[in-house]
Amino acid sequence: MWFIATRTTLAGIILLVVGLIILPKSEFFAVFKNWKDLLTLLSFAVFGLLANMFTFFHAIKTGNSSTATILQYLSPLFIMIGAVIFTKKKTSRVDVISFVLALIGVVLMITRGDLGHLSIPLISVLWGIGSGITAALYITIPQNLIAKYHGILITGWGMLIAGIISNFFSPIWVNPPKMTTASILGIGIVILIGTVLAFLLMVLSTKYTTAAIISITDAVQPFTTLVLSVIFLHYAVNVAEAIGAIIVVVAIYVLNRYDAD
Repeated sequence: MWFIATRTTLAGIILLVVGLIILPKSEFFAVFKNWKDLLTLLSFAVFGLLANMFTFFHAIKTGNSSTATILQYLSPLFIMIGAVIFTKKKTSRVDVISFVLALIGVVLMITRGDLGHLSIPLISVLWGIGSGITAALYITIPQNLIAKYHGILITGWGMLIAGIISNFFSPIWVNPPKMTTASILGIGIVILIGTVLAFLLMVLSTKYTTAAIISITDAVQPFTTLVLSVIFLHYAVNVAEAIGAIIVVVAIYVLNRYDAD
C-alpha cells in the first residue's frame, strides 16, 4: 500500500504540474466547479485508479507479473460484458469469438496446459480478474470527463485524489521501507516512465495516429510483459502457457480493433 500511495501521489503531482505549464490556467480547477463532474472524478479515482492498482499489485504479489498483466488486459471483455448487461447491447459474432478465445487463453495460462490444477494460487487469479474489472472501470468512468476536460488534468487529479486516500491507510512518511539506490531507481522508473511518460505518450499519440492503431499496440503489451519476464526475471514459460498468452493477445486485438473501427 505504501508503494501505491507513493506512486499515485507523485505521479498525480507531476501530471498536474505538466498540465499547469502547457494548458490554459482557466482549465486547471474547472472540473471542481461542477458537482456532478466532481463526483465522477472521485469515482474514477477510487473505483478506477486506486482499485485497479490495488488489485493489480496484489495479483502480482500472490502470483506473477505476466499472468497479472494478461488478466488485467481482459478489460475490453469486461467492458463488453458490462455493455451487454447494463445497456442491453446486442452481442456480435466478434464479441462471442473474442470472449471464447480469451477464456481458452486464460485457462491455458493459469493451468499451463494441465487442467487438473492451477499454476498460480486461486487468490491470484481472483485478484487478476478484479484488476481486469477495475481496469474496465478505469477506462469507462472518465470518458465524459476527458471529452469535456483535458486528459492530463483528469488523470492528474484522479491520481492525486487516489494518493491522498491511500495516505490515510499508509502514509508515505510513516514507516517507509528501507531504501537502497536500486529501490529508489526502480520506484522512479515506475513513476516517471511507467506512469507519467506512458500516459503522456499515449495522449500525444492520438494526434498522430488512429484509435485502431493505438488499440493494436495496446493489445501487444501483455505479450511484451511475458517476454520481458522471461528475459529479466527468468520466468519459465512452457508451450501451453505461451500459446495461451498469444490467444489472449489475439482476442484483445480482435475486440479492440473491432471497437476502434
